[in-house]
Amino acid sequence: MSQVSESQDVDAFLSFYRTYYADEVARLAQNYPKEQRSLYVEYDDLYTYDPDLAERYLNRPGEMQEVAEEALRTYDLPVDISLGQAHVRLRHLPRENTLDIRGIRVSDDHIGSMVAVMGIVRKATDVRPKIVEAAFECQRCGTMTYIPQNDSGFQEPHECQGCERQGPFRVNNNESKFIDSQQLRVQESPEGLRGGETPQSIDVNLEDDICGKVTPGDHVTVVGRLEMEQVTSGQEKTTVFDPYMEGVSVVIEDEEFEDMDITDEDKQEILELSTHENIYDEMVASVAPSIYGYEQEKLSMILQLFSGVTKHLPDGSRIRGDLHMLLIGDPGTGKSQMLSYIRNIAPRSVYTSGKGSSSAGLTAAAVRDDFGDGQQWTLEAGALVLADKGIAAVDELDKMRPEDRSAMHEALEQQQISVSKAGINATLKSRCSLLGAANPKYGRFDQYEPIGEQIDLEPALISRFDLIFTVTDSPDPEHDAKLADHILTTNYAGELNTQRTEMATSNFTQEQVDEVTEEVAPVIDAELLRKYIAYAKRNCYPTMTDEARAAIREFYVDLRAKGADEDAPVPVTARKLEALVRLSEASARVRLSDTVEEEDATRIIEIVRSCLQDIGVDPETGQFDADVVETGTSKSQRDRIKSVKELIETIAQEYDDEPGAPVDTILERAEEAGMDADKAEKQIEKFRTKGEIYEPKPGYVRTT
Repeated sequence: MSQVSESQDVDAFLSFYRTYYADEVARLAQNYPKEQRSLYVEYDDLYTYDPDLAERYLNRPGEMQEVAEEALRTYDLPVDISLGQAHVRLRHLPRENTLDIRGIRVSDDHIGSMVAVMGIVRKATDVRPKIVEAAFECQRCGTMTYIPQNDSGFQEPHECQGCERQGPFRVNNNESKFIDSQQLRVQESPEGLRGGETPQSIDVNLEDDICGKVTPGDHVTVVGRLEMEQVTSGQEKTTVFDPYMEGVSVVIEDEEFEDMDITDEDKQEILELSTHENIYDEMVASVAPSIYGYEQEKLSMILQLFSGVTKHLPDGSRIRGDLHMLLIGDPGTGKSQMLSYIRNIAPRSVYTSGKGSSSAGLTAAAVRDDFGDGQQWTLEAGALVLADKGIAAVDELDKMRPEDRSAMHEALEQQQISVSKAGINATLKSRCSLLGAANPKYGRFDQYEPIGEQIDLEPALISRFDLIFTVTDSPDPEHDAKLADHILTTNYAGELNTQRTEMATSNFTQEQVDEVTEEVAPVIDAELLRKYIAYAKRNCYPTMTDEARAAIREFYVDLRAKGADEDAPVPVTARKLEALVRLSEASARVRLSDTVEEEDATRIIEIVRSCLQDIGVDPETGQFDADVVETGTSKSQRDRIKSVKELIETIAQEYDDEPGAPVDTILERAEEAGMDADKAEKQIEKFRTKGEIYEPKPGYVRTT
């Protein structure tokens, strides 16, 4: 850049600051250098002022950054303050300069230009001091030599400027200039990936006051200069280069969803759709249409996508609005297929399978590697953090190790993940809904065993789910005939479509293909449904009417009343009441309604009642019992455990001369007390397995 054009650009920037940013520069001067060290410039303002100047800034960011900062230093301030180290940070670049990380190409002249990338922070190093001007003190004569430093390596002086000898030198830290530095690894957001693509990432170097502002899991837009760095293999240099960014500004995106373009036509279509009387049926018919039935489960998945309203109370506490849902069912009932479908509809989603997931992969890991300078510990965000403000679909929950599953407890209820590893104490956000799928304990439900006992998941985890559906696969000629027709039609539609696209000589016309495909096509197109959900979550925050509140209150109080007797089990806990509120808010959002009506409450009560009927019923008494889910043991089982234990101790005292209590006598007394002998025998066996009793001699038992 010539001297003349540089001074012209400095004048142009000065004029631009005076026109658009006079107040901001005055504020910067007032707060410089302790509270504020940067002037943030909007690209649109610069483009409006001078399109050529804005264009040059994007194409030659290195030179223009210096010019912009030089102009800031020469700005006439009313007070005698020097903005010597102040930065100019450009942000909010136009859409054509916002690149996908996987779309960075040398051939498109991206390298060396100013670009913006959107993504999620996967890793972040600690903020560390970086030397920019080293002061070398000669050990012989004490003369100081100042040498500017750059990223190509640490530069030392050849000889002392005082005694002209070649050292030795010592770096004087007090006289040297340092700035903060940090490195981020930004990965593509999961919502932008379709079809199982591996997310790609780019490293970003940050300096000075923008360091330390983001944590792993934050969705960010980074503006910076694209550069290249040569890859080394050991000591050898290779011919391959890696792109990286010199960050200029970082903006944390607190958007609920990806930057979804909802046009005016889309908005019109969404509003029209919301007025349909059978909108709920249409939504249900749009979820996994290739799977027959499961209307209630599909409706609940739709409600989960819309979710309730997250409330922030005046005292700073937060009530979650996200819904968690669990499908437990026999193999081959289409659970995984429904999960995959929801994952494709959800505007932001992460899918993982239990068998291949560790607790660190789900929550967060402390990793020690060469990211940054030298070996250091960094935090790496896991699946539940990446799904922040979206849906985490976890298949095969029952196949995970119990200690890996326990990592999810805090993420589900508090919606955050606390990490204390390798000296790192951090809290990451995990404001996501969990959609889980699992098989029963023995692979398939046993119709003669209570369902509660066949769910091989910790009660502490199960109690955090708002809805739990059991999907049993039992033969029924009428249902099976409809299912067979549906599956055959779906496959036939797939066959026609594939043959039509793959074979040039196909006998079928497009009309025939369309006619058959229409039967299994979703009522609402998946893309429109995603936009509908995004629109509802952005614009719809329903409040509850008195009628809806009364209906939910009545249902909850009636259920709890069944546990009022001293010997009765506790039917449901307060967690279920919060679930009812969240679900009814989601039901109102489906209609884009600003109020939760009585019909929403009634719809939800029906779903919750059927879920409780499936899983929260004590099989021995037929009563609702929250403990079946909350603790894994129903009240009748707890009473039996207590009775059998007391019997063993009483009989052992009676048979003082024997080594313990005879098992036959225990079973006789149990029958006399009205207890089933088989169940009492099973209980004794359970005690023996847990080590609560032992067998001093065959046929005799004692408590430990």
